[in-house]
Amino acid sequence: MRVAVVAGPDPGHAFPALALCERLLDAGDEPVLFTGPRWFDAARDAGIPVRKLKGLAPRAGENDGDAGRRIHERAAHISTEIMPDLSAMLPELVVSDVLTAGGGMAAERLGVPWVELSPHPLYLPSKALPPIGSGLAVGTGLRGRVRDNLLRGLSARAVRNGLRQREQARAGVGLPATDPGPVLRLLATLPALEVPRPDWPDNAHVIGPLLWEPTEAILSPPPGDGPLVMVAPSTAHTGVAGMVDTVLQALDGTGVRVAISMLDTPPADLPDWATAGLGRQDDLLARAAVCIGGGGHGLLAKSLLAGVPIVTVPGGGDQWELANRAVRQGSSILVRPLSAPAIRDAVQSMLDHPRYTAAAEAAAMTSAEVQDPVELCHRARQARL
Repeated sequence: MRVAVVAGPDPGHAFPALALCERLLDAGDEPVLFTGPRWFDAARDAGIPVRKLKGLAPRAGENDGDAGRRIHERAAHISTEIMPDLSAMLPELVVSDVLTAGGGMAAERLGVPWVELSPHPLYLPSKALPPIGSGLAVGTGLRGRVRDNLLRGLSARAVRNGLRQREQARAGVGLPATDPGPVLRLLATLPALEVPRPDWPDNAHVIGPLLWEPTEAILSPPPGDGPLVMVAPSTAHTGVAGMVDTVLQALDGTGVRVAISMLDTPPADLPDWATAGLGRQDDLLARAAVCIGGGGHGLLAKSLLAGVPIVTVPGGGDQWELANRAVRQGSSILVRPLSAPAIRDAVQSMLDHPRYTAAAEAAAMTSAEVQDPVELCHRARQARL
């Protein structure tokens, strides 16, 4: 089966797309990844054909500060820009990242079935949940239900405005204003991070995290026998700044060892109990007692799958929502605002109390409940034959 996989270059979205392409290749399918040039070499090294995802750059006069317009208008533009390359490969299925909606629009324009890939839990609004992004648990009792109703009412205007923007963008490229949506929604998360809802869509399926390592290099931990703490600063532009310096200040003198996993240039003049650089995070997590990160889904899922509790320092985007879900599940301590004393206390609590590790291991066990994304992709193709 020829599959076009469309995802932007942000690591939190490109990496799951790359992982799905590898799964498809292993199953004998023929995936082609449409993404930014940053990951071309890594994709080719993995045997994945790549094409440039055109239309990503802001256009003259575009209001990049309006998230709704940015997502929907740029999606329509992307769908036009990638149409020639997409149609040339004659795809039988398109998999489009949830934030790169242009892939789905292009598939619809070509009459090809498409699947939405979400590298996180289901974020569709629900009639029974607080608005996604609030980080709140479902309200209980009369006061809790009233609170949730009020919050849903306050967010409803933004939801309606986003739907109008999507309708206008679709009409601008010749599609019906009403969006029929994807054949299937693939949720690349752990069931432990999902929230039960009475209005779960019939076409939404939890497939487990799609994890991909951008390197084969191994980052050796510092020498010694103290507990290893892996630190991974957020790769998102909305992540909290200054995490590395604060963590080093916080853990100085505690007897732990620190390994800082990062895509960017590592800091100079590290103490002898710390190391930093690009290395496989799965290897580090297999040795780590605690992880510290921004609360982005990729690192959170990777840490929980390894049975390692995580100190989350959430920034913007969905990091607040995810961090609070992990706290309620029992595998995380949330630190906000970032401070050295708070980091020190959180790490010490995790080292002193095994309940955090036990909760992370329990979250990992829910991976047995997920569905096979490749099988679901084949099912999506058959649904439109």
